[in-house]
Amino acid sequence: MAESARRARGGGGAARRAARTAVSFETARYIERNIPNFEVLTEEALQIIEHNADTVLEEIGVNFPDNPDALALWREAGADVQGERVRIPRGLARKLCSTAPSTITQVARNRERDVVIGGKSLVLAPVYGPPFVRDAAGGRRYATMADFEKFVKLGYMSKWLHHSGGTVCEPTDIPVNKRHLDMLHAHMTLSDKPFMGSVTEPSRAQDSVDMCGILFGKDFVQENTVMTSLININSPMTFDDVMMGALKVYAENNQACIISPFIVGGAMAPVSVAGTLTQVLAETLAGIAYSQLVRPGAPVIMGAFVTSIDMNSGAPTFGTPEAAHITYGAGQLARRLNLPYRSAGSFNGSKLPDAQAAYETSNSLNMGLLSGVNFMLHACGWLEGGLVSSFEKFVMDADQLGTLHHLARGVEMDENAQAMDAIREVGPGGHYLGCAHTQNNFREAFWKSDLLDYKPFETWSDEGARDTQTLATARVEKMLADYQQPALDPAIREALDAFVATRKAAEPDSFT
Repeated sequence: MAESARRARGGGGAARRAARTAVSFETARYIERNIPNFEVLTEEALQIIEHNADTVLEEIGVNFPDNPDALALWREAGADVQGERVRIPRGLARKLCSTAPSTITQVARNRERDVVIGGKSLVLAPVYGPPFVRDAAGGRRYATMADFEKFVKLGYMSKWLHHSGGTVCEPTDIPVNKRHLDMLHAHMTLSDKPFMGSVTEPSRAQDSVDMCGILFGKDFVQENTVMTSLININSPMTFDDVMMGALKVYAENNQACIISPFIVGGAMAPVSVAGTLTQVLAETLAGIAYSQLVRPGAPVIMGAFVTSIDMNSGAPTFGTPEAAHITYGAGQLARRLNLPYRSAGSFNGSKLPDAQAAYETSNSLNMGLLSGVNFMLHACGWLEGGLVSSFEKFVMDADQLGTLHHLARGVEMDENAQAMDAIREVGPGGHYLGCAHTQNNFREAFWKSDLLDYKPFETWSDEGARDTQTLATARVEKMLADYQQPALDPAIREALDAFVATRKAAEPDSFT
């Protein structure tokens, strides 16, 4: 890498030849909605849920196990702390949350790819967390670091994806206590989009901050948000010490945390929409308030990961109307708190990138757009209830994210959009294919898939009668073949390499 960078600087002719042969690809700017949010809750319903959430915090409370520092902060803030149970007086959590910023700018190492999270924005990030991967050739298998790197490259090359994400799959061939170093290194070197930090242990969160200090500069990190991280609450109403330890590291260092319950309705929350929303609000209020106790003004995103459950099998279900009601309602609650909102994704329970996956994913993506989500994790690649990262589904979903961009634009009403000149030109009984307005606008008028097949039957048949998964396999192969690593200062790359090597050598491998 360093040698090739020196060669590129050495001769103008070589640089120009490289530029001519380089693969060009576009990354769309994060979405800014010009459409209204869909709201399902009345003012009365919102007030009832807010009242009940405060009652939960005051009368039932939440647990902060094995975390004396957190308990001390809560006690000092005025909460009733008995053992590990924290009961928060009515209104206190909401007051503490008021210091959290309403919007967050996450800086990318390529500043053209900075994202704004909050307000009317929607930032799309890939699947997060599966231990398995699937592709058409190899089927379902445990993920490796090589798989992880392929996903980072696909994310970097995907036009409609704004964010590189975090644990796009869990590389099980790397020791548990060291894989976060390789994952962060991949995001930092194989992509120049924003990325997420590690949360599996507080020291790994600190490693994430330290590596960002190398990439961006230590002072820059303290003054700017360069990472988001996912802090899950153990629903119902338990804030474990590992996640809270990671949150503490990030809050102290001015880095953003998504504070999100992980709820399967009927198992970890009530079966009713109103009851689940009450618990979601209580948990997020307590988690966000704690981040502000650590550091007032720490950037946070209110999260809601909610699915329903199949009462026969116990398996989570996705793309359901109940999940949509909760997602819409949580968006309304987040906006009343003036906080950025995370929810939705390419959720589905299918084992393959098939019709079930498509139906459930489409429902889940559209509810995210309409509910006012600002940060959508799992926007592409999710399969089998989150157990699998699928290469084919990654590119299928990433292609469909373009529809969210176009829907969010709303309906233009300028003179060109009114098209009165076209209607006059064509008149009754004509057609618009050759009129001036069509010729001037057709290139940008319609969203066009880069993956799906719209050819006549005869052409489709002659080309092998390929289904969508087959087309997706070919697209994965082409994108990986076309991939070119974004430039990075050789000195920074060497410093990152050295940090990773030093940290790995500092402790023995552990796979637990």
